[in-house]
Amino acid sequence: MQSTVLDSRYSWGRLGLSLLIGLIGNVGMWIVIMVMPAIQAEFGLDRAQASYPYVWTMVGFAAGNFLIGVMVDRFGVVRVLSGMSLVMAAGFALAAISPGIGVVSLLHVLVGLGTAASFGPLIADVSLWFQRRRGIAIAVIASANYLSGAIWPLLLSGHLASEGWRGVYLLLALIIAVTVPPLTLMLRRRLPLSEMPDALAQGAAAGGIGGLSPRQIALILGLAGVACCVAMSMPQVHIVALCVDLGFGPAVGAEMLSLMLLGGVVSRLISGLLADVLGGVLTLLIGSTLQMLALFLYLPFDGLVSLYVVSTIFGLAQGGIVPSYAVIVRELMPAREAGRWVGFVMMSTIVGMALGGWVSGLIYDLSGSYQLAFWNGIVWNLGNIGIITYIFLSAREKAAGRA
Repeated sequence: MQSTVLDSRYSWGRLGLSLLIGLIGNVGMWIVIMVMPAIQAEFGLDRAQASYPYVWTMVGFAAGNFLIGVMVDRFGVVRVLSGMSLVMAAGFALAAISPGIGVVSLLHVLVGLGTAASFGPLIADVSLWFQRRRGIAIAVIASANYLSGAIWPLLLSGHLASEGWRGVYLLLALIIAVTVPPLTLMLRRRLPLSEMPDALAQGAAAGGIGGLSPRQIALILGLAGVACCVAMSMPQVHIVALCVDLGFGPAVGAEMLSLMLLGGVVSRLISGLLADVLGGVLTLLIGSTLQMLALFLYLPFDGLVSLYVVSTIFGLAQGGIVPSYAVIVRELMPAREAGRWVGFVMMSTIVGMALGGWVSGLIYDLSGSYQLAFWNGIVWNLGNIGIITYIFLSAREKAAGRA
């Protein structure tokens, strides 16, 4: 029987509202990159130490994507989103009045936890309301993360220059606390019980590849997520710092980051359309290969114009990777576990971002440049391609066996 709710007008309206919440809630992942040079200068840190707030943000973000995903499966998205937005606002406000880098860094765990609610759990919730157009729907809501990173640094660059990073954090605490909780109340509607059997069957019918259980598939996808995002983190986390080193200044770095993320939005939307046709696994393999090729372009170029161009190309290449993991989870696993497994795989990608952000800073401190850091990312990217190729071949072999 054809569903009257999935892919409906309400589904698309819910997607639009979720996109707005994501634009606000995902700011925590990106603003710490923008203020990294200011924090480094205030506390007299080296580059690896200046990455600590970002690393702890990613720790909270990674743990939150899994733990909050489990909470959403049980309690619904409204209460979880509202509560975690207040946690994030508290993290920003407390960090803004903290005296030392150690306390500031640890408080970014709260920022990461709050941000997580607007990423993996929100993606999982949106995925439940679509069937035929699930790929593009996931791509749209995942784009909120990149749109947030593209918009907020530009909006707040003037405030950063005049009020410093502490002033930026206090302003964000206020904005998040007064906007996100009221918006989440509009997501109170739950998927009707009459629709759940169809939704559960969608995942169960496709579940498993090569005799592997959903848990084993999730672990393999998690390892792939770590590998691809160690590679992805080098340009995303350190582009502002690289521009400062080259004498272009943090404002230019923020512009390059915005271009990179806007390119990522385009890439995510295109990948969503591809996923509805090709499936999540092949779409992910294409995106990972393009990301590795784009990383190679950073090695010979360090001029102003060339970095603008390469950063845009990198964004266009890699933007569809992370949402493809969510599509794969929904293709291979039951919908009733969507929050858990989407959250787990999203957690793994963020672990990769945190690890890669810190390792890239460490390599810079040891070598004095980012060249080796880019090579480090390329090697991890090769590992990701190998894992996804295995999944793709295993899934194709199972499909051939059914035929």
